[in-house]
Amino acid sequence: MAKSIISLILLLVSVFLAFKHGWDTLNYKNNPASLKMMSELGISASIIPFFGAFTIGIGILLLIPKTFFLGNVLNAISIVVIMALAIRAGNFKMAFIEIPFLIIPLVMIWLKYPFVKTAV
Repeated sequence: MAKSIISLILLLVSVFLAFKHGWDTLNYKNNPASLKMMSELGISASIIPFFGAFTIGIGILLLIPKTFFLGNVLNAISIVVIMALAIRAGNFKMAFIEIPFLIIPLVMIWLKYPFVKTAV
């Protein structure tokens, strides 16, 4: 029971963050700090909408039981890419900040989707 509750909380947090970051990325023109950060990472303005749509897509994949694993894998990969870009740009603080967010999808894979009953 506790495992399902923890999984549900992590799922809700991950979906919220995916939608929030995706929406913020799509509206990067309204947020100059976000645009500055992405340009420091070497992400051009023409690619930014792709990342926003990709992040929202990950949030949708997390909600569907059959695509839950794929959503978590893509989420982990996107976080590793951000960490790699941050390290390449010399921003080690950003890379270290992303570590807990990398752990979340991996723990969610281990906990499995919260609403699916498994055989004992």
